Amino acid sequence: MRRILSAAVIVAVAAAVAACGSSSSSPPAAGSGGATTASCSNSAIQKDLYQKGQLTVATDKPVYPPWFENNDPANGKGYESAVAYAIAKQLGFQTSQVKWAYEPFNASYAPGPKKFDFDINEISYTSQRATAVTFSDSYYDVQQALVALKNGPIATKHSPADLKTYVYGDQVGTTSLAFITSEIQPTAQPKVFQTLNDVKQALQTNQIAALVTDTPTAQYISSSEIPGTVMVGQFPSTGEHYGLLFAKGDPLVTCVNKAIATLKSNGTLQHLQEQYLQIYLAVPTIQP
Repeated sequence: MRRILSAAVIVAVAAAVAACGSSSSSPPAAGSGGATTASCSNSAIQKDLYQKGQLTVATDKPVYPPWFENNDPANGKGYESAVAYAIAKQLGFQTSQVKWAYEPFNASYAPGPKKFDFDINEISYTSQRATAVTFSDSYYDVQQALVALKNGPIATKHSPADLKTYVYGDQVGTTSLAFITSEIQPTAQPKVFQTLNDVKQALQTNQIAALVTDTPTAQYISSSEIPGTVMVGQFPSTGEHYGLLFAKGDPLVTCVNKAIATLKSNGTLQHLQEQYLQIYLAVPTIQP
Protein backbone atom coordinates (compact mmCIF):
# COMPACT_ATOMS: atom_id res chain seq x y z
CA MET A 1 0.00 0.00 0.00
CA ARG A 2 2.09 1.95 1.75
CA ARG A 3 2.80 4.70 3.05
CA ILE A 4 3.16 8.49 3.25
CA LEU A 5 3.85 11.66 1.37
CA SER A 6 3.14 12.56 -2.21
CA ALA A 7 3.86 9.76 -4.59
CA ALA A 8 5.08 12.43 -7.00
CA VAL A 9 8.11 13.09 -4.80
CA ILE A 10 9.03 9.45 -4.35
CA VAL A 11 12.18 8.61 -6.24
CA ALA A 12 13.80 5.32 -7.01
CA VAL A 13 16.87 4.70 -4.88
CA ALA A 14 20.24 3.88 -6.37
CA ALA A 15 20.81 0.31 -7.50
CA ALA A 16 22.17 -2.05 -4.87
CA VAL A 17 25.24 -0.84 -3.00
CA ALA A 18 28.57 -2.47 -3.82
CA ALA A 19 29.83 -5.31 -1.65
CA CYS A 20 30.83 -4.36 1.88
CA GLY A 21 34.54 -4.02 2.42
CA SER A 22 35.29 -3.41 -1.26
CA SER A 23 37.09 -0.37 -2.65
CA SER A 24 34.15 0.58 -4.86
CA SER A 25 33.09 4.23 -4.83
CA SER A 26 29.44 3.45 -5.60
CA PRO A 27 27.09 5.69 -3.60
CA PRO A 28 24.96 4.32 -0.76
CA ALA A 29 21.23 3.77 -1.13
CA ALA A 30 18.98 6.78 -0.85
CA GLY A 31 18.32 7.44 2.80
CA SER A 32 20.99 4.99 3.95
CA GLY A 33 23.09 7.63 5.66
CA GLY A 34 26.25 6.40 3.94
CA ALA A 35 27.38 4.18 6.81
CA THR A 36 29.97 1.54 6.02
CA THR A 37 30.91 -1.71 7.71
CA ALA A 38 34.40 -3.19 7.38
CA SER A 39 33.07 -6.72 6.92
CA CYS A 40 29.69 -8.29 6.38
CA SER A 41 30.53 -11.61 7.99
CA ASN A 42 28.15 -12.76 10.70
CA SER A 43 30.78 -12.26 13.38
CA ALA A 44 31.60 -8.75 12.16
CA ILE A 45 28.00 -7.49 12.23
CA GLN A 46 27.29 -8.72 15.77
CA LYS A 47 28.20 -5.32 17.20
CA ASP A 48 25.51 -3.68 15.04
CA LEU A 49 22.66 -5.98 16.07
CA TYR A 50 19.82 -5.10 18.43
CA GLN A 51 20.43 -8.45 20.17
CA LYS A 52 23.70 -10.27 19.60
CA GLY A 53 23.32 -13.71 18.14
CA GLN A 54 20.00 -13.05 16.47
CA LEU A 55 18.45 -10.98 13.70
CA THR A 56 15.45 -9.09 15.06
CA VAL A 57 12.91 -8.37 12.33
CA ALA A 58 9.82 -6.26 12.98
CA THR A 59 6.44 -6.04 11.29
CA ASP A 60 2.88 -5.01 12.12
CA LYS A 61 0.03 -7.28 13.21
CA PRO A 62 -2.09 -8.70 11.89
CA VAL A 63 -0.20 -9.40 8.66
CA TYR A 64 -1.83 -10.31 5.37
CA PRO A 65 -1.22 -12.28 2.16
CA PRO A 66 0.52 -12.14 -0.20
CA TRP A 67 3.19 -10.56 2.02
CA PHE A 68 2.70 -13.09 4.83
CA GLU A 69 0.58 -16.20 5.21
CA ASN A 70 -1.63 -17.45 8.06
CA ASN A 71 -0.88 -14.26 10.04
CA ASP A 72 2.48 -15.79 10.99
CA PRO A 73 5.60 -13.90 9.84
CA ALA A 74 7.85 -16.60 11.29
CA ASN A 75 6.69 -19.38 8.95
CA GLY A 76 8.77 -18.15 6.00
CA LYS A 77 5.71 -18.03 3.74
CA GLY A 78 4.55 -14.96 1.85
CA TYR A 79 6.80 -12.59 -0.06
CA GLU A 80 8.04 -10.42 2.80
CA SER A 81 8.57 -13.30 5.22
CA ALA A 82 10.51 -15.18 2.56
CA VAL A 83 12.61 -12.10 1.72
CA ALA A 84 13.45 -11.56 5.40
CA TYR A 85 14.70 -15.13 5.77
CA ALA A 86 16.63 -14.95 2.49
CA ILE A 87 18.40 -11.81 3.73
CA ALA A 88 19.07 -13.47 7.08
CA LYS A 89 20.70 -16.40 5.30
CA GLN A 90 22.93 -14.03 3.34
CA LEU A 91 24.00 -12.49 6.65
CA GLY A 92 24.90 -15.89 8.08
CA PHE A 93 21.90 -16.49 10.34
CA GLN A 94 20.09 -19.78 10.78
CA THR A 95 16.30 -19.76 10.55
CA SER A 96 16.08 -20.27 14.32
CA GLN A 97 18.16 -17.12 14.86
CA VAL A 98 15.56 -14.86 13.24
CA LYS A 99 13.27 -13.36 15.87
CA TRP A 100 10.13 -11.39 15.04
CA ALA A 101 9.03 -8.24 16.86
CA TYR A 102 5.82 -6.23 16.70
CA GLU A 103 6.02 -2.66 15.42
CA PRO A 104 2.86 -0.73 14.45
CA PHE A 105 3.17 0.64 10.93
CA ASN A 106 2.59 4.27 11.88
CA ALA A 107 5.27 4.08 14.58
CA SER A 108 7.91 2.49 12.38
CA TYR A 109 9.15 5.64 10.67
CA ALA A 110 9.12 7.85 13.78
CA PRO A 111 12.57 9.14 14.78
CA GLY A 112 14.50 7.57 17.62
CA PRO A 113 16.03 4.23 18.59
CA LYS A 114 14.43 1.00 17.40
CA LYS A 115 13.84 -2.32 19.13
CA PHE A 116 14.68 -4.28 15.99
CA ASP A 117 17.33 -4.57 13.32
CA PHE A 118 14.98 -3.82 10.46
CA ASP A 119 11.24 -3.57 9.81
CA ILE A 120 9.62 -5.21 6.77
CA ASN A 121 6.03 -4.06 6.35
CA GLU A 122 5.36 -2.68 2.86
CA ILE A 123 6.97 0.59 3.92
CA SER A 124 7.58 2.88 0.98
CA TYR A 125 10.71 5.00 0.81
CA THR A 126 10.02 8.72 0.87
CA SER A 127 12.43 11.60 1.25
CA GLN A 128 10.54 12.85 4.31
CA ARG A 129 10.71 9.51 6.10
CA ALA A 130 14.40 9.25 5.25
CA THR A 131 15.08 12.29 7.43
CA ALA A 132 14.10 10.24 10.50
CA VAL A 133 14.99 6.64 9.57
CA THR A 134 17.24 4.79 7.15
CA PHE A 135 15.95 2.66 4.25
CA SER A 136 17.55 -0.20 2.41
CA ASP A 137 17.54 -0.51 -1.33
CA SER A 138 14.28 -1.63 -2.92
CA TYR A 139 13.12 -5.20 -2.44
CA TYR A 140 9.88 -4.54 -4.33
CA ASP A 141 8.84 -1.83 -6.80
CA VAL A 142 5.30 -0.65 -6.14
CA GLN A 143 2.29 0.31 -8.23
CA GLN A 144 -0.94 1.58 -6.70
CA ALA A 145 -4.30 0.06 -7.63
CA LEU A 146 -7.99 0.88 -7.23
CA VAL A 147 -10.50 -1.33 -5.38
CA ALA A 148 -14.25 -0.65 -5.58
CA LEU A 149 -17.61 -2.38 -5.21
CA LYS A 150 -18.55 -4.27 -8.37
CA ASN A 151 -21.93 -2.56 -8.57
CA GLY A 152 -20.55 0.92 -7.95
CA PRO A 153 -20.29 3.44 -10.80
CA ILE A 154 -16.51 3.72 -10.47
CA ALA A 155 -16.15 0.09 -11.58
CA THR A 156 -17.09 1.07 -15.13
CA LYS A 157 -16.65 4.85 -15.14
CA HIS A 158 -13.04 5.57 -14.22
CA SER A 159 -11.65 8.00 -16.77
CA PRO A 160 -9.35 10.64 -15.22
CA ALA A 161 -12.27 13.09 -15.17
CA ASP A 162 -14.61 10.50 -13.66
CA LEU A 163 -12.13 9.58 -10.94
CA LYS A 164 -12.16 13.12 -9.56
CA THR A 165 -15.88 12.89 -8.76
CA TYR A 166 -15.78 10.04 -6.22
CA VAL A 167 -15.28 9.88 -2.46
CA TYR A 168 -12.18 7.89 -1.47
CA GLY A 169 -10.80 6.64 1.81
CA ASP A 170 -7.46 5.31 2.98
CA GLN A 171 -5.24 4.64 5.97
CA VAL A 172 -3.59 7.61 7.65
CA GLY A 173 0.05 8.19 6.73
CA THR A 174 0.09 6.01 3.63
CA THR A 175 1.46 6.68 0.18
CA SER A 176 -1.87 5.38 -1.09
CA LEU A 177 -3.68 8.24 0.64
CA ALA A 178 -1.10 10.65 -0.73
CA PHE A 179 -1.58 9.18 -4.22
CA ILE A 180 -5.30 9.93 -4.04
CA THR A 181 -4.64 13.53 -3.06
CA SER A 182 -1.76 14.29 -5.39
CA GLU A 183 -2.47 12.14 -8.45
CA ILE A 184 -6.24 11.56 -8.61
CA GLN A 185 -7.02 14.95 -7.02
CA PRO A 186 -10.69 14.31 -6.21
CA THR A 187 -13.01 17.23 -5.61
CA ALA A 188 -14.08 15.75 -2.22
CA GLN A 189 -11.53 15.41 0.56
CA PRO A 190 -10.58 11.73 1.04
CA LYS A 191 -11.74 10.14 4.29
CA VAL A 192 -8.88 9.10 6.58
CA PHE A 193 -8.92 5.96 8.75
CA GLN A 194 -6.55 4.57 11.35
CA THR A 195 -6.18 1.06 9.90
CA LEU A 196 -6.61 -0.74 6.61
CA ASN A 197 -9.36 -2.82 8.22
CA ASP A 198 -11.26 0.42 8.90
CA VAL A 199 -10.85 1.41 5.25
CA LYS A 200 -12.17 -1.94 4.05
CA GLN A 201 -15.18 -1.68 6.34
CA ALA A 202 -15.88 1.82 4.99
CA LEU A 203 -15.90 0.41 1.46
CA GLN A 204 -18.24 -2.41 2.43
CA THR A 205 -20.69 0.02 4.07
CA ASN A 206 -20.62 2.48 1.15
CA GLN A 207 -18.96 5.24 3.15
CA ILE A 208 -16.45 5.52 0.32
CA ALA A 209 -16.57 4.66 -3.38
CA ALA A 210 -13.09 3.15 -3.55
CA LEU A 211 -9.76 2.66 -1.84
CA VAL A 212 -6.22 2.70 -3.21
CA THR A 213 -3.47 0.29 -2.18
CA ASP A 214 -0.55 -1.57 -3.73
CA THR A 215 -1.50 -3.95 -6.53
CA PRO A 216 -0.93 -7.31 -4.77
CA THR A 217 -2.86 -6.16 -1.69
CA ALA A 218 -5.63 -4.75 -3.88
CA GLN A 219 -5.95 -8.02 -5.74
CA TYR A 220 -6.04 -10.01 -2.51
CA ILE A 221 -8.69 -7.73 -0.98
CA SER A 222 -10.95 -8.00 -4.03
CA SER A 223 -10.46 -11.72 -4.65
CA SER A 224 -10.36 -13.11 -1.12
CA GLU A 225 -11.41 -10.61 1.54
CA ILE A 226 -14.37 -8.47 0.51
CA PRO A 227 -17.09 -10.18 -1.54
CA GLY A 228 -18.62 -8.03 -4.21
CA THR A 229 -15.52 -5.94 -4.85
CA VAL A 230 -13.27 -5.68 -7.86
CA MET A 231 -9.78 -4.38 -8.56
CA VAL A 232 -10.61 -1.84 -11.23
CA GLY A 233 -7.00 -1.51 -12.39
CA GLN A 234 -3.55 -0.37 -11.39
CA PHE A 235 -2.03 3.05 -11.96
CA PRO A 236 1.23 3.74 -13.82
CA SER A 237 4.40 3.51 -11.77
CA THR A 238 5.56 6.64 -9.97
CA GLY A 239 8.89 5.11 -8.93
CA GLU A 240 7.58 4.08 -5.51
CA HIS A 241 9.30 1.13 -3.88
CA TYR A 242 9.42 -0.75 -0.58
CA GLY A 243 12.56 -0.70 1.52
CA LEU A 244 13.54 -2.29 4.79
CA LEU A 245 13.44 0.30 7.56
CA PHE A 246 16.28 0.84 10.06
CA ALA A 247 17.06 3.29 12.83
CA LYS A 248 18.65 6.40 11.35
CA GLY A 249 22.28 5.79 10.42
CA ASP A 250 22.28 2.09 11.34
CA PRO A 251 25.48 0.67 9.77
CA LEU A 252 23.81 -2.71 9.28
CA VAL A 253 22.00 -1.31 6.23
CA THR A 254 25.20 -1.53 4.18
CA CYS A 255 25.44 -5.30 4.63
CA VAL A 256 21.70 -5.72 4.10
CA ASN A 257 22.01 -3.80 0.83
CA LYS A 258 24.78 -6.19 -0.17
CA ALA A 259 22.44 -9.10 0.63
CA ILE A 260 19.63 -7.56 -1.43
CA ALA A 261 22.01 -7.04 -4.34
CA THR A 262 23.00 -10.70 -4.19
CA LEU A 263 19.35 -11.81 -4.05
CA LYS A 264 18.65 -9.70 -7.12
CA SER A 265 21.64 -10.90 -9.10
CA ASN A 266 21.15 -14.60 -8.32
CA GLY A 267 17.44 -14.46 -9.19
CA THR A 268 16.07 -15.12 -5.70
CA LEU A 269 13.92 -11.98 -5.53
CA GLN A 270 12.54 -12.64 -9.00
CA HIS A 271 11.74 -16.22 -8.03
CA LEU A 272 9.97 -15.12 -4.83
CA GLN A 273 7.95 -12.52 -6.74
CA GLU A 274 6.89 -15.16 -9.25
CA GLN A 275 6.01 -17.53 -6.39
CA TYR A 276 4.00 -15.12 -4.26
CA LEU A 277 3.11 -12.09 -6.38
CA GLN A 278 2.90 -13.05 -10.05
CA ILE A 279 -0.81 -13.81 -10.04
CA TYR A 280 -1.46 -10.31 -8.71
CA LEU A 281 0.42 -8.43 -11.40
CA ALA A 282 -1.34 -9.19 -14.72
CA VAL A 283 -3.90 -6.40 -14.40
CA PRO A 284 -4.96 -3.49 -16.62
CA THR A 285 -3.47 -0.04 -16.17
CA ILE A 286 -5.70 3.01 -15.74
CA GLN A 287 -4.77 6.67 -15.69
CA PRO A 288 -5.30 8.86 -12.61
